[in-house]
Amino acid sequence: MSRAQRSSFPAARRGVGPSGALRHATGTQPGRAGSGRAVTRTLSDDPLGGTVRRTVLPSGLRVLTEAIPAMRSVSFGIWVAVGSRDETGPQAGAAHFLEHLLFKGTHKRGALEISSEIEAVGGETNAFTTKEYTCYYARVLDEDLPLAIDVMCDLVADSVIEAADVETERGVILEEIAMHDDEPGDEVHDLFARAVYGDHPLGRLISGTEETVTPMTRRQIHSFYRRRYTAPQIVIAAAGNLDHATVVKLVRQALRGTPLDTDPATPAPHRPATPAVRTRPAATLVEPKESEQAHVILGCPGIDRLDERRFALGVLNNVLGGGMSSRLFQEIREQRGLAYSVYSYASQYADSGLFAVYAGCAPGKVDEVLALTRAELARVAAEGITEAELARGKGMSKGSFVLGLEDTGSRMSRLAKGELLYGDLMPVDELLARVDAVTLADVNTLAAELLSRPMSLAVVGPFGEHDFSA
Repeated sequence: MSRAQRSSFPAARRGVGPSGALRHATGTQPGRAGSGRAVTRTLSDDPLGGTVRRTVLPSGLRVLTEAIPAMRSVSFGIWVAVGSRDETGPQAGAAHFLEHLLFKGTHKRGALEISSEIEAVGGETNAFTTKEYTCYYARVLDEDLPLAIDVMCDLVADSVIEAADVETERGVILEEIAMHDDEPGDEVHDLFARAVYGDHPLGRLISGTEETVTPMTRRQIHSFYRRRYTAPQIVIAAAGNLDHATVVKLVRQALRGTPLDTDPATPAPHRPATPAVRTRPAATLVEPKESEQAHVILGCPGIDRLDERRFALGVLNNVLGGGMSSRLFQEIREQRGLAYSVYSYASQYADSGLFAVYAGCAPGKVDEVLALTRAELARVAAEGITEAELARGKGMSKGSFVLGLEDTGSRMSRLAKGELLYGDLMPVDELLARVDAVTLADVNTLAAELLSRPMSLAVVGPFGEHDFSA
């Protein structure tokens, strides 16, 4: 199963009106969520996309679609507001374990049938677990959407989770953990999260560890499944050549009689942003590992995903390390040839965030790379960026967002994340306007505050005794 990708572009959100209705909703039908009647709204007719509609089923499960008639494919995803941060210490890895197990069979289909039915029509399925949500998705030809809906709803709603499958997938996951340990470029990101968050769930591995995965029982995983995978916690999103009413009808048919076909309920609110996660004092963590390269991350706590400064942060990130024209790339790779890969990134959660710089370089060049990185961050904190950099950073933000909407998968993800993480969907034009509205003062004020914070350091490489404090 695939891992979630890090993104530096700020996600979008609009406020919700006093009544709880979405501000852009039109054509609202009578009834309310949890009343026993489905409620459908048209969220937007976006000139850069298609018509977006949202239906809340009586169970509290939400269905969002974007109709794009020019496409001949559809991406269909089931998003659950459950991730690794929702686990207790002994449960660490349960959400990821469950992601694997749901593909192993239901009361209607075995594992081979789940994969073969989609592959027989040229489609593809996959899933990924993050710290705050889990996604199961399929991409098929438009004419095969009914099949994709039936298969994906079946595996998410009605998995059997046999004891034998638990043992099989336990071995697969332990191999996945071992493989991850052999990838220092990935491992350093987890080490950095631990440096900032410590024992908080945001600091733990999404996959869990050998110590937590090995003793996990079928009963524990099944209990996690039934307690966490409830209709109000689920958003279904689809984008492509489709009809909204047909998608809703097919979803209701697929879920009828399953544990997700429940009594009327209200959709769960998005994860609250308060109280903020407490982070550790700045720390240095070193994982000695025999490797040809050293992998380093220098960074600090950032801002949460609802922070209005997220658009300024996207611009700042682009200027510092968001591309080949960025300051860090030019200084460390282009001018000095010290590293092949160097970039900055921002990770944002409901109640916290990270801002960091990654570099992979020869072990003997680590001190110079870190010194240059620290110097550049201090320079931007003290002096800010220029008007030309502001314009370039804005252009990168807008371009990467719009270009990223050229396939049905990214559009499907946008719908789901807007609903699941923000409780609303910001129109494309408004999001671009929010980026355009970022001023030089906005970026420089944020840079002065953010980049002056004490920095944590994570290092994976062939180091025993080495002083990184300089």
